[in-house]
Amino acid sequence: MDCVFRVEHDYVTVGPFASGPWNPGMQHGGAPASLCVWVAEKVPAPAPMRVARLTLDLLRPVPVAPLHIRWEIVREGKKIQLVAVHLEAKGVEVARASVLRVRAGGAEFAAIERADALDVGLPEDGAERRAPERSATSFGAGATLRVINGEFGAPGPAAIWFKYNRTLVEGQANSPAMLAAAVADFTNGISSELTFNDWTFINADLTVSLARDPEGEWILLNAQTWLGNDGGGIAAARLADRRGYFGRVTQNLVVEKR
Repeated sequence: MDCVFRVEHDYVTVGPFASGPWNPGMQHGGAPASLCVWVAEKVPAPAPMRVARLTLDLLRPVPVAPLHIRWEIVREGKKIQLVAVHLEAKGVEVARASVLRVRAGGAEFAAIERADALDVGLPEDGAERRAPERSATSFGAGATLRVINGEFGAPGPAAIWFKYNRTLVEGQANSPAMLAAAVADFTNGISSELTFNDWTFINADLTVSLARDPEGEWILLNAQTWLGNDGGGIAAARLADRRGYFGRVTQNLVVEKR
């Protein structure tokens, strides 16, 4: 497979491009996040809708193995639609997403956009990197990085532009919201306060809120991590494109000594 997923009806074939940094048999969180967005965007709606918020609960390690999709409309309306997406492996639910879609307005709203302007450099101002993944077929290896501040794998906050280069669902174009979800899950990886060799800091969830769809190939993660004193923490980021900031990311972390 030259894509991350192949979807046939409610059955998902998962390729090695879904694998994450913690275990080669476990998916990177950006993979199921983007898949759940894809599912929600395919749900019929009474009016044109866009994804405004994704909340993904990673109930168990999501395996690099076949998945079954279930979805249901929790709330239907002309202004909002709430879709629940369930991913199951061998009959066991491994991830659950709540996807809020809101009515997509017309040109009359363009003049009232309010967003923070970029406070860091553009992609061409950064140093090109590849995510330090264990395998060239991992999810992270599909991204090109341009580092503005900080460094992937080094402790501390970071501002890094991402361009995701692989097709997420075979035969389907990567939507802007899918790309935002795929990139968002790198937040804890680029802003860790701990060394990867000594600690794990896996996120148990992912929430992505979008004021609008991103534009263009590059998405910025301006990220920071805060750690508690009992094995927990939060990683958060602002999402931007060349026009400015358009979204926010939060992850709750489970920190453990290796």
